[in-house]
Amino acid sequence: MKRWKQWAAAVLALAVWAAVLSGCAKDEEGVSLAVCLGSEPASLDPIYATAEGDQTVLTHLYENLMRVTVDVSGGATVTNGMAKSYSWQDNLDGTITWTFRLRGAKWSDGRAVKAEDFVYAWRRLADPASGSPYASILSIVAGYDQVRATGDTSLLQVSARNDSTLDVVLTGDYEWFLTEVCTSPATSPLREDVVVRLRDAAVERNKAAEAETGTAGTEKWWSQTEKLVTNGPYKMSAYEPGESLCLTDFSKYYGSHAGPTELVFRFADTAEEAQALYDGGEVDLVWPLADEAVAELAADETWTPTTALGTYTVLLNCSQDAFTDQLVRQALTLAIDREAVAQAAGVTARAAEGLVPPGVPGGEEGDFRGANALLDNDPETYAGRCAQARQLLEEAGYDSGADLGELEYLYEDTPENAAVAQALAAQWQQALRVKVTPVAMPAKELRTALRSGEFTLAGLNVRAVGNDAECFLMQWTSDSESNYVHYENSAYDTLLAIIAGADGGTARMGCLHDAEVLLLEDGAVAPLYTTVTAWTLRESYTGACRDARGWFCLAGVTGRSM
Repeated sequence: MKRWKQWAAAVLALAVWAAVLSGCAKDEEGVSLAVCLGSEPASLDPIYATAEGDQTVLTHLYENLMRVTVDVSGGATVTNGMAKSYSWQDNLDGTITWTFRLRGAKWSDGRAVKAEDFVYAWRRLADPASGSPYASILSIVAGYDQVRATGDTSLLQVSARNDSTLDVVLTGDYEWFLTEVCTSPATSPLREDVVVRLRDAAVERNKAAEAETGTAGTEKWWSQTEKLVTNGPYKMSAYEPGESLCLTDFSKYYGSHAGPTELVFRFADTAEEAQALYDGGEVDLVWPLADEAVAELAADETWTPTTALGTYTVLLNCSQDAFTDQLVRQALTLAIDREAVAQAAGVTARAAEGLVPPGVPGGEEGDFRGANALLDNDPETYAGRCAQARQLLEEAGYDSGADLGELEYLYEDTPENAAVAQALAAQWQQALRVKVTPVAMPAKELRTALRSGEFTLAGLNVRAVGNDAECFLMQWTSDSESNYVHYENSAYDTLLAIIAGADGGTARMGCLHDAEVLLLEDGAVAPLYTTVTAWTLRESYTGACRDARGWFCLAGVTGRSM
């Protein structure tokens, strides 16, 4: 039996997107908007870009199947992008086939955008050889697991029926597919011929550099920005390393936008440097703000902070001898004083109330977290929680935490993470007599340790591929590549399977809450804190928004100079 559903894009409003204003300066040729969103781009490859500034650039250079726009109230809405229309069909095996009809559109070199460009980009993202941190966003696509196991990207069930028709088969009914997967920079279309040509040229230049200097070159396929071929509302115009990157509107873009004809991204390595650019009138929007500025905003009771889509969390490796016992894991999580840890992390940190942070949509209150606090952060009950933790260790057969031996806690080497690591080590020592040694390491080495399972304790900012509670919870199923803690619970797996097949509504939300409770009760992960963020912008401008996942949408900015 077939069931076809048609959705109007206008009803796909995301519940938690923060509206911002922005400024610009008019000249005879139109609006030029200057912004500072951090340091110089580390990557302009859609499947590797992790910094918010880099992703902001990409969302203006490339257009995905769906796109984010600003509605009349200033909020962000997901509307049709390259997809002129879409529909889906339930299959007998429980999968769902989505069909996208692409609009007629051009790449910046004049060639037509084709469905095959999406197929190439998605297979490249899923390819384990690519090593993309965003590959798991395609884990809901049929064939993904086979691709990861074999390296054969043709097994991913994404196909071009013809130049203008794209088919995607999903393993279940995922509410967030359109709004999260189809808007992500990581799933943007790419031209295979362009990537291959620029990659081969970069390889030759790197070889030449090594022959000349003895040191291998580091150019990537996207390094020659003037040769990038893109399909978004803007195209690359100029790049001054260390200074700025400029985009200009793309005359062959299929639609029109009311926003700036030029976007200028200025670079700053610190929040203080970024603020100086704003104060000097060189940029009109700046993010992030320095801690002092955030503290000043926080002192205003009318300020509503925006929570970043991530929760800094302690990972307890269930496959290690020390933590195979659930009672031991629970003891360590109970002995954490989250309020003290959040203070150590800095002014933007807030003690976590669950793994899913505030701001994720869902539930009657419009926020999944809402009043559903799963963690006790009351300082007055901390002593009682520590007593309970000691009792759990005793039940597990340990006279004291010292009997666990010396444990290591791995973390990415930043000042904030170091302060948190020291606070945790002190708490565990004082409450349980557990000896924990903090070990700092670069982000890449930490990820390697997590993937290999060669750790006992680790701190990690758990981020989701999409703004949905399911995205935070699905990574801990027993068969997930992101399940670094080797957590295995058949009841949890069953709940996530039910969620994947649910049509939505109250039943789905109830299962999501039940799954989060189960995960935290088992003590495989111990959420510590979430963070809030803020930005500064010129007054009297409107039409911009910040995606809950971090990047800004600037194509709709309008206003007048002050």
